Amino acid sequence: MGFKWVRELWYRVNSKHKDALFCKIFGTEKYKRYALSLYNAINKSAYKSLSDLEIITLTDAVYIRMKNDVAYLVSMHMAVYEHQSTPNPNMPLRGFSYFGELYNKYIKLGKHNIYGRKLIKIPTPQYVVFYNGTQNYPEVSKLKLSDSFMNPQQGNDYEWTAFVYNINPGNNNALKEECEALDGYCTFVERVREYSKTMSLRKAIDRATRECIEEGILADVLSEERAATMLEILTTFDEDVYIEGLREEGREEGREEGRAEARAELEKVIAEKDAENARLRAEIERLRGK
Repeated sequence: MGFKWVRELWYRVNSKHKDALFCKIFGTEKYKRYALSLYNAINKSAYKSLSDLEIITLTDAVYIRMKNDVAYLVSMHMAVYEHQSTPNPNMPLRGFSYFGELYNKYIKLGKHNIYGRKLIKIPTPQYVVFYNGTQNYPEVSKLKLSDSFMNPQQGNDYEWTAFVYNINPGNNNALKEECEALDGYCTFVERVREYSKTMSLRKAIDRATRECIEEGILADVLSEERAATMLEILTTFDEDVYIEGLREEGREEGREEGRAEARAELEKVIAEKDAENARLRAEIERLRGK
C-alpha cells in the first residue's frame, strides 16, 4: 500500500530551505549582481550597472503575513519573482495581492494623488514563478486570474497573469545558461533533494554545500555565510503552524479515504519531524551561545 500523499507532505515540510536560499541569492543587496543577471535572463535585456535595479521586496515585518520572495524596480518595470516547490493555481491571485501592496507603497512614497484628474503612471508589472518541485510540470506555463472568477467574464477586460518557469533538470536550459546563479541554485537544490533520500536534511544540505563550494557553484554565497545560511534554511518557516496545517490536511485526507494506516504513517512522519526540529533548535542555541 502506497502513501504517496504522505511523502509529498513530508517533502513540503523540508522544501522550505529552498525559499531562504532563493531569497538570499536573488533578493539581497550583497548579491545584487545575481538579481540583475536573473532579470536580464528573463527579459533578454542587457543592464550592466547595479544601480539600474532597485530591490523593493515586501517583508512580513512591514506587511503582516504579506511577503514575496523578491521584487525589483528596473527602468519603470516592476518585477516580482517567486519560488515554488509545489504547483499552486492561486499564484495569479497571490501576485495580484503583492502588486496591490507594492503599488500602494509606490503611490505613498511618490505622494501621488489617485483622486485627482491627472493620470498617474505606474511601473509596468511582471510576475514570474520559478517551479522546481517533484511533480511533472510544463516547461513554461501561464496562469490566469480569470480562472478563479466564479462567473466567466466576457473578453479579457480584467486579467492578471503569472508566468511559470519549470527550472528542474532538463527544463529551460537556455534560461539557466544565461543566468549562472540560477543554474547554480538549481544544482544545489537538486543535490539536496537527492542526498536527503538517504540522510537527514541537515546532512544533505551540508554535503551539497561543501560540494558546491569545492566546484565553484555559488561558492561566494555558500562559503562567505555558510553558518548563517545553514541556520536560515533550517529555520525559515514557522514549524508549529506548518505542522498543524499538515495534521489537519492529513485528517481530512484520512477521513476522505478512510485509511487508518495513512493516518498512522502521517503521525509517524510528524513525530520524526518534531524530533528533528528539537535537535535543530538545540544546535541554533549552541551556535548563538558562541
